[in-house]
Amino acid sequence: MLIRAQDSILVVIDMQERLVPAMQAPARTIRNTRTLLAAAGEVGVPVLMTEQYPKGLGATVPELAMPGAVVLPKMHFSCMEDDGFAAEFRRQDRKQAVIAGMEAHICVVQTAASMIEEGYEVFVVSDATASRTLESEQACIARLNASGVGIVTTEMVVFEWLGKAGTPAFKKLLPLIK
Repeated sequence: MLIRAQDSILVVIDMQERLVPAMQAPARTIRNTRTLLAAAGEVGVPVLMTEQYPKGLGATVPELAMPGAVVLPKMHFSCMEDDGFAAEFRRQDRKQAVIAGMEAHICVVQTAASMIEEGYEVFVVSDATASRTLESEQACIARLNASGVGIVTTEMVVFEWLGKAGTPAFKKLLPLIK
């Protein structure tokens, strides 16, 4: 199935000041998440961002600040177990969740699993998702793939949201992909 902008919501999980430096390939993860945020803004995809225990792990890294994004604190590992997040997610009335985040094997996998249980189409952006160890990232991707989650890349999401070349959105986003 295609990832369609009108059906999608972008969920950015726990990309926080004290968490990002401990991850595998943090620069790649942040760069690709910035591209996803730019694309979401360009094609009208709503964005929800979470912060796991912000008092201890800090705020979302400044590189990912986006006007209009809803940033929600949480304590549960699965975003869907947090009443504030779950209410806002459902309020958006979208059937597809595109997820980027940290840590892949904890909060990303539990959130994706909860969304699948509720009947949503879920896509995890592998090059915008990270854990502290490569083994944890690989286990997360294997588990999600086996459970029906679409494993995608940043470029896959951007080009599926765009749908065609030659549009003003395409021309604006193309330099971020090249």
